[in-house]
Amino acid sequence: MSLWSRISNALRGERLNREIDEELQSHIEEAIAAGRDPDEARRTFGSILRQREAGHSIRVAGWLESLLADVRFGWRQLCRNKITSMAAVLSLALGMGSCVAAFRLIDALLWRPLPIANASKLYVLSRKLTGPEGKPIEDRYWSTPDFKLMRDALRNTHNDQADLIAISDADRTDITWATDDDMEKAHVVYVSGNMFPIFGLEPTLGRLLSPADDRAPGASPYAVLSWDYWNHRFGRDPQIIGRSLHIGNQTFEIIGVGPRDFTGTETGTVTDIFLPLSMNGLAIQDSVTWHHIFMMLKPGVNPATALEPLRQQLSAVSHAFEVQCSSCFRDVPQATMDRLLDKKLVFNPAGAGISDLQKEYRRSLGILGLLAALVLLIACVNVANMMTAQAASRSQEMALRISIGAGRRRLVQLILSQSALLAIFASVLGALFAAWSAPFVLSLINPPDNPARLDLPADWRVLLFGLGLIILIVLLLGLLPALRASAVRPVAVLKGGEDPHSPRRLMRGAIALQVAFCCLVLFLSSLFVASFQRLQNRPLGFSTDRLLLLQTVAGKGQLSAVWNQTAEALRAIPGVNSVAISGWPLLGRIQINSDISINGAPPSPTPAFFLNVSPDWLSTMKIPLVSGRDFRPQDTSPGAAIVNETFVRTFFPGQNPIGRTFERPANQYRGAAGQYKIVGVTPDVPYHDLRESSRAVFYVPFNELAEIDGKTAPMPVGFATFVIHTDSQNTLALAGSLRQFIAQRHNGLRVSNITTQLDLVRDQTIRERLIAMLAAFFAAVALLIAGIGLYAVLNYTVLQRRREIGIRMAIGSTRAGIVRIVTLDVFLMIALGFGAGVALGFGASRYVASLFYQVKATDADMIALPACGIVLTAFVATLPAVLRALRTDPTAILRAE
Repeated sequence: MSLWSRISNALRGERLNREIDEELQSHIEEAIAAGRDPDEARRTFGSILRQREAGHSIRVAGWLESLLADVRFGWRQLCRNKITSMAAVLSLALGMGSCVAAFRLIDALLWRPLPIANASKLYVLSRKLTGPEGKPIEDRYWSTPDFKLMRDALRNTHNDQADLIAISDADRTDITWATDDDMEKAHVVYVSGNMFPIFGLEPTLGRLLSPADDRAPGASPYAVLSWDYWNHRFGRDPQIIGRSLHIGNQTFEIIGVGPRDFTGTETGTVTDIFLPLSMNGLAIQDSVTWHHIFMMLKPGVNPATALEPLRQQLSAVSHAFEVQCSSCFRDVPQATMDRLLDKKLVFNPAGAGISDLQKEYRRSLGILGLLAALVLLIACVNVANMMTAQAASRSQEMALRISIGAGRRRLVQLILSQSALLAIFASVLGALFAAWSAPFVLSLINPPDNPARLDLPADWRVLLFGLGLIILIVLLLGLLPALRASAVRPVAVLKGGEDPHSPRRLMRGAIALQVAFCCLVLFLSSLFVASFQRLQNRPLGFSTDRLLLLQTVAGKGQLSAVWNQTAEALRAIPGVNSVAISGWPLLGRIQINSDISINGAPPSPTPAFFLNVSPDWLSTMKIPLVSGRDFRPQDTSPGAAIVNETFVRTFFPGQNPIGRTFERPANQYRGAAGQYKIVGVTPDVPYHDLRESSRAVFYVPFNELAEIDGKTAPMPVGFATFVIHTDSQNTLALAGSLRQFIAQRHNGLRVSNITTQLDLVRDQTIRERLIAMLAAFFAAVALLIAGIGLYAVLNYTVLQRRREIGIRMAIGSTRAGIVRIVTLDVFLMIALGFGAGVALGFGASRYVASLFYQVKATDADMIALPACGIVLTAFVATLPAVLRALRTDPTAILRAE
């Protein structure tokens, strides 16, 4: 009989037995019909029961039948203890769902390979060097001329081993399709023409960029749309080929649509438009590093032997290029130049893509995974403890099974079957929880103006992880109870000679272990919550109340007079209290520094950051002046400057800075070289990052001048931010009308983005808010699971000692004495586990804080939550068991005796 037939017969049960009985009866009837005596025929055929069992064993896979029987028995056991079973399933579901959700996020952001050919052979080039503050940093950005030199060198010597590809970040760019009124944001990426062929990608429509499209600067105004952008923006319109889009002063022709699965190499960001590298004006500048360089090893090349020779060659080419470029920077101190040239080229695997999101959340997701694993471990210890208690109460049953011939392997299978049922039921609920929680967590890290987009499919990777989790849980839950059940000595158990305290000692040890793990989760949660609160409550030094920010662009640049006239017109709008202009908002994405020279000396090795602001910007932002005055309308840059206190301590220590001067070189983004006279000093306020220590910052007038053909003339401004203090508590109430008002002036200014200063501050704490919320959730789950475990153990203890409690009450034991014998051992284990957890929690929290947070939590902050949480949980969990013990009727106990 085939294996499949034996497996299917095992599922037929009693119907198969009836068919065997009918077949045996037909054989007997045939013998009688052939003239045999009926009694003789039956005697000759033998025992019907034995023949049925023999036929059954031939037709059925015995191992499967026994497994199904054990599963049915396990189901009945779960149904007998509904509350305990539901608590176990819920505990495991929360733990498993958290682990699967964490895996989905970590896999999508850090591990999932890009949908390209040979993703495992893709590397990104970066350089390690020492930063301005003496700390090691890694620079991933390169200039285009440097890239071309390395690419050509590789083609001439190692053409059969690797190719270099240039890809920029996906920047949110203003684009228009018809008129300026149709301006919208899109993620634009500049790529070298060989990217699509090397990645093995084929177009969905039209054609993709090729190497011929980036050979000459500005000669290939072509664009390729991503499939995702083509789908949601144009509804897959095939007539998109040949249409034009405008970026600034450039016009691009749509030549194709990319493949469906490829959304770029920046994980967490979906690229909308791909443009040739040569169409960016920065591509011809030697000193501007603005894009990444990827290296793809060719098929058959062994990375172990090929990477080091490639690294040495590319490092030599790049170093020679940088030495040549350094000769153009005569004003840079030699020590600074030596530091910048002392770099080491490294190759980092990039098969899963690269992005700032990965850098920012790698440790956060690691902490998330750790908390999820600890919660799952607590749940497993909890459920294993309950199963050990159940197994101890079934010791006589196990002894009887062994006595009548059950093998120890069968007993192990019986216990593991019950564990498997718990894990399977929990996995179903956990899958639903993971399906909801992973996208929810992703939504928490999304700033409104630039949301992260990650692909979170439930594919074979997630299913395989979930299956492995189920197997692990089955082993964790059932292995110890199964081994204890299989080690039962029937004679000793049936005589009552087994050690009655052994199960209790095991459960108490599990309680201490569970409390220790719970303390660890609570300590980490306390660190994250307290650190987030401290960061959130950090004094800013400026106001965020009702500040609306209109980030505005001028395509060809407009003189500061145009910007000032627009600001004056905005002040006249009802609902507007005050208006000021800054080059970019505080705590925004832009930060630009400049070298500082004092009294004609060489530039200081410590740079200072700057910001162009208009008069009244300080008053609009509610930033007070420590000394000096605010800017006046006639102040220009170069000319006047306002500095913060860190600037004074850095460049004028112990001196009165008012009236003193400093020089700065020209800045390619904004600002001309010249001398500045300090007219005011402000307190330190966060410039770019809430977590950073105070930086040296100087503010210069929004009106900038530059020498053009030997004459001093105003500089055109390409972008700036209108800072508007409104009357309404709903800061965004005026956003639409103000955007329309600026567009209707037709002076070349267009609002590119609208946000509030409060939103920018909140965006600074997204990472900390995420981890604090998740940590608080995991802390609550850990306490809930621990409470369930304590209740189960105490309830079991009361039931097992019910006779002893009744006798003690009968001979005069006080209620306090009864409470003491019920709770003393458990509370000792809680105290032992808490002590171990405190030691472990302090060590782990300090280690994590040293790696993860710049804002620390105090020891008092970290110990408060574990202490309160454990005490409250212990009280709530022990109260029902104590009340049950006190309600014991000693008369009923003695009558039963």
